[in-house]
Amino acid sequence: MKIADREIGAGNPPFIIAEMSGNHNQSLERALSIVDAAAEAGAHAVKLQTYTADTMTLDLDTGEFFIDDPKSLWKGHTAHGLYQQAYTPWDWHGPIFDHAKKRGLIAFSSPFDDSAVDFLETLDVPCYKIASFEVTDLPLIRKAAKTGKPLIMSTGMASLADLGEAVDAARSSGCKDLVLLKCTSTYPATPENTNIATIPHMRDLFGCEVGLSDHTMGIGVAVAATALGATVIEKHFTLARADGGVDSAFSMEPAELAALVTETERAWQALGSVRYGPTEAEARAVTRRRSLYIGKDMKAGDVLTPENLRRIRPGLGLPPKFYEELLGRKVNRDLAKGTPVSWDIVG
Repeated sequence: MKIADREIGAGNPPFIIAEMSGNHNQSLERALSIVDAAAEAGAHAVKLQTYTADTMTLDLDTGEFFIDDPKSLWKGHTAHGLYQQAYTPWDWHGPIFDHAKKRGLIAFSSPFDDSAVDFLETLDVPCYKIASFEVTDLPLIRKAAKTGKPLIMSTGMASLADLGEAVDAARSSGCKDLVLLKCTSTYPATPENTNIATIPHMRDLFGCEVGLSDHTMGIGVAVAATALGATVIEKHFTLARADGGVDSAFSMEPAELAALVTETERAWQALGSVRYGPTEAEARAVTRRRSLYIGKDMKAGDVLTPENLRRIRPGLGLPPKFYEELLGRKVNRDLAKGTPVSWDIVG
């Protein structure tokens, strides 16, 4: 499949998405700098989130609309206030997308309601991302799928039944190119809760491209996911975690993103195919194996013994598997120390 002009799939390096989210800290200048840093780090795409606080939740400060979980990064905020702080103003989308295109990046967004899809269509985005918390919003999935553009869906918290419904909603509404991203919806996520062994299972089950939306720290989980066949990797990205911001605590910095691009590509390159025996690159190394050599000067008629028949490097003599067979046999001519053993030296 393709997103814009980039091929996505096992025959290509992983497609790396830098998720800006709210890390622009309400500064368009900073948002454009994040685009620059993503491009310089080698990412392939940058992603925004398209919503307003009012399309996300109700403006209330009681009950479930107030975050009081002591383990939450956002404890003490109202949900509405947090979304108001994090959202990307819609009139910024055009300038950010234009700048990304100039920097060679594919730019797109996660819409969170129908009005966001309608707005993003006016900007002719190349694809859509459905966030993990919206994967059960089947009307939204259908709305995005009806555009006919590729659809990327995060699967955090989704049961197999949830995923089946989401995939059916997408495909029945016109989506032909689908990517499912394994995701753990905790911020940050821990490696032991990531369960990336699910990635190849998802591909087999749903017959689509698969990847990872990664909220863990570092790059290890993403590299391992690539080894399991992930063709898309998404990571939150910021200029510096120390600058703060709603998602900064679990976001990558530029040097880390550059390492992610490099190491996931190396993991992809290393996959290769099922193969045994020396590769073309290893052909010369075969001579550095052990083989059988004459270890002392010998006269015709002398008997091969452990003292004069040696299993050593290099590999120009007979393989060591013939060692026991040759012991006790007589040589048929004078042999100098260092002679590679061949069958024609024995009677």
